[in-house]
Amino acid sequence: MSAATPLPQERRLVTAIPGPKSQELQARKLGAVAAGVGTTLPVYVSRANGGVLEDVDGNSLIDFGSGIAVTNVGNSAEAVVAKATEQLAAFTHTCFMVTPYEGYVAVAELLNELTPGDHDKRTALFNSGAEAVENAVKIARAYTKRTAVVVFDHGYHGRTNLTMGLTAKNMPYKQGFGPFAPEIYRVPVAYPYRWLTGSENCAAEAAAQAIEIINKQIGAENVAAIIIEPIQGEGGFIEPAKGFLPAIVEYAKANGIVFVADEIQTGFCRTGQWFACDDENVVPDLITTAKGIAGGLPLAAVTGRAEIMDAAHAGGLGGTYGGNPVACAAALGAIETMKEQDLNGKAQRIGEIMLGRLSALQEKFAGHDSVRIGEVRGRGAMIAVELVKPGGKEPNAEATAAIAKACHAEGLVVLTAGTYGNVLRFLPPLVIPEHLLNEGLDILENAFATV
Repeated sequence: MSAATPLPQERRLVTAIPGPKSQELQARKLGAVAAGVGTTLPVYVSRANGGVLEDVDGNSLIDFGSGIAVTNVGNSAEAVVAKATEQLAAFTHTCFMVTPYEGYVAVAELLNELTPGDHDKRTALFNSGAEAVENAVKIARAYTKRTAVVVFDHGYHGRTNLTMGLTAKNMPYKQGFGPFAPEIYRVPVAYPYRWLTGSENCAAEAAAQAIEIINKQIGAENVAAIIIEPIQGEGGFIEPAKGFLPAIVEYAKANGIVFVADEIQTGFCRTGQWFACDDENVVPDLITTAKGIAGGLPLAAVTGRAEIMDAAHAGGLGGTYGGNPVACAAALGAIETMKEQDLNGKAQRIGEIMLGRLSALQEKFAGHDSVRIGEVRGRGAMIAVELVKPGGKEPNAEATAAIAKACHAEGLVVLTAGTYGNVLRFLPPLVIPEHLLNEGLDILENAFATV
């Protein structure tokens, strides 16, 4: 599907969801694909563009998932298709470590320019977010000559052995897959909604607790890196209380620790800024990116201070497919689209609409006898609602699953998240038309009424 013949930007249901052809494909999937590869909604997509996904049965679904924050520029964005197609015709692979090419260098130059801070930077390209995080740890250890890595409650960093160890949530990511890599330590995060002494105390108290644990249980002189998502993704779109991130950055700087911002889900205009760190003027030593970087093609990066990035010996970083030329071309097209279409501005507009509608929904269901919205949170086009049982803050995972299922049946793709499984997260493409955005929110409101 090319941008020259875009899909109609409309929801259209011609069968039940999933339809008969999708059900046939799902049966084939069960017989051919490993059972551990799960599927949120087994509708099999044939085309996608803008804010819709069209399945093999001819249904057109509203997309509030963006492939988990990947298709920020929409599926098959014109510049992405054009540049990737041109590169496909030229050559598909040489391995940058063997015979390099300009596309890799051009992407590195753009990332050095766009990421927070005006210091001298270097970039290395990889395939996935988890791979980027692993390499950030390698680089930090090479630079500091230390081994310990500090991460946070509710954090998610990937599915490889090291990144499973870094990840807080056991099911489904860690259960049965250990033992995990050593020298990983977890500390509290400033989770305003669930901070016991109140959100107003959250930033200072959480930072003090985290720092005390590091000092007393690990020793700052042993810590190579502190890694955090500026807004925690799988943890439930938790935005740390204002002041928490700057306090952790200050502590890291004072103790020679590399501060790593995992912006794999938050990056590339998703929050209404190029990177979520920009909101509090946080300048990380290293930043990991992936997902939205290349319009749907697999690419990831570590970008950071030149003296840190250059600490690894020649040949110590790389990988056969890292910085694949087609993926690099797609990234150049995606970033061009973000700039030309002001996707930061569009993300901010999406946030205005969603936060307004969801806050009204929270008020409407405040007295509901089975489910209520405990908190509406997020920035830009990275928005979530946390569902709780009436009368307190007990997580309501059952209602969350039921509402997601009801949305799916009506042709709205939504995702769940959260350590307790009680968060609905919304990640629409930044190019979604406003009428589709509002129609999707109408479906969500109706789903709440059915629970």
